Amino acid sequence: MKKKIYLGLSLILSFSMLTACGNKIAKEKSTDKIEVVTSFNAIYDIASKIGGDRIAIKNIVPKGTEAHDFEPKPKDMVDLNKADVFVYNGLGMEEWVDSTLKSINNDKLVVVEATKNTNLIKNKDSKEGEGHGEFDPHVWLSLQDSNIMARNIMEAFIKVDGENKEYYQGRYKEFSEGNAILLKEYEEKFSKIENKGFVTSHAAFAYLCRDFKLQQSSVAGIFNDGEPTSQKLSDMVNFCKENNVKTIFMESDGSEKVAQTIAKEINGNVEKINTLESEGSYLETMRENLEKIYNSLK
Repeated sequence: MKKKIYLGLSLILSFSMLTACGNKIAKEKSTDKIEVVTSFNAIYDIASKIGGDRIAIKNIVPKGTEAHDFEPKPKDMVDLNKADVFVYNGLGMEEWVDSTLKSINNDKLVVVEATKNTNLIKNKDSKEGEGHGEFDPHVWLSLQDSNIMARNIMEAFIKVDGENKEYYQGRYKEFSEGNAILLKEYEEKFSKIENKGFVTSHAAFAYLCRDFKLQQSSVAGIFNDGEPTSQKLSDMVNFCKENNVKTIFMESDGSEKVAQTIAKEINGNVEKINTLESEGSYLETMRENLEKIYNSLK
């Protein structure tokens, strides 16, 4: 009789342990995060906004490095071999992607070209298009097209982690609504001013300009190719005077000395503008950029 009691207790205990163990495994599985790798900062930040705390995310291109000049390191290859999702911009922005993907061995990897199905702008200037391709790759600088990029990312996360579909959809809705609010605010602001043109060191803002019916002008290389010729400087100064330009926008790695020289000649000022390629949070940086451009035009 005692043996039967002991056997019964043993079975109950074993079942309880298995149940507890099973619950623990289920709990661990339900809290597993998607392993995500992104190419550069703008893509990283958008993916982070959509993935929230359901993803573990790593970025490949380090701060201060241009995405199209970068070569992945061995640790990046290790990360890609373990990842569930890899998100990149495309359109020639990351020239290293194709060869990198061919050299890894990860059958489960979901690859997302974030700019798929976006409304592309053709490169007009061969200098501005150099290193990229037929289309301008800076799509993320459009508040409208970045929604499409975010949706592409959301769909990839849902494909890998369907159980959390509503979570990713909610995060996407929050992202797109934030974009819509900012878009409407600056559509109203820019509609009230006559001057629509601004000068940049690099023509990266075509998509932003399309959103707000603005016009960017740039002199390719004048800030970043060492000391420009006196003719280049003279042409730039004349252009600014003829178009009542008072602000020279430049990227963070440009030559401030040259920009200050031009600003002095036109009695203007220099402003740094952020393409989000190497740093910055998306919506906050877009607001900062738009406010700087607006203040320079009003």
